[in-house]
Amino acid sequence: MKHIMVVEDDPVNALVFRKILERRGSFRVTVTEDAQVLMEACRSGQVDVVVLDVSLPSTRWEGRPVGGVDLCKLLKSDPRTVSVPVLLATAHAMRGDAEDLLADSGAQGYVSKPIVDHEAFVMQVQGLLERAA
Repeated sequence: MKHIMVVEDDPVNALVFRKILERRGSFRVTVTEDAQVLMEACRSGQVDVVVLDVSLPSTRWEGRPVGGVDLCKLLKSDPRTVSVPVLLATAHAMRGDAEDLLADSGAQGYVSKPIVDHEAFVMQVQGLLERAA
């Protein structure tokens, strides 16, 4: 069973991501907002895809605040985690933001919150898995 790690600070959004991915995608899902947990799981090869919230006001890495773009850059700069596909998620996107976020972060995809089309979201995650295989 493929393992999806969701990095999300909002409990309602975290629950929505978990339920969609478990029920519609039959994935194993872990939710965290802890950067250390994310990095360790990805470095150990336990994660197949990361769904990463762009705004993470309480998340810290090595004592400093980090957001989803920062965490994605960390993943993409580490040889042990560079191949883990990342899907950025945000509720605060404007037209053109997706392209800028993807270019800045190195993420493979982008999704707007709230997730309205559950099937399309699961298909997007499955597409990342297929490309990574």
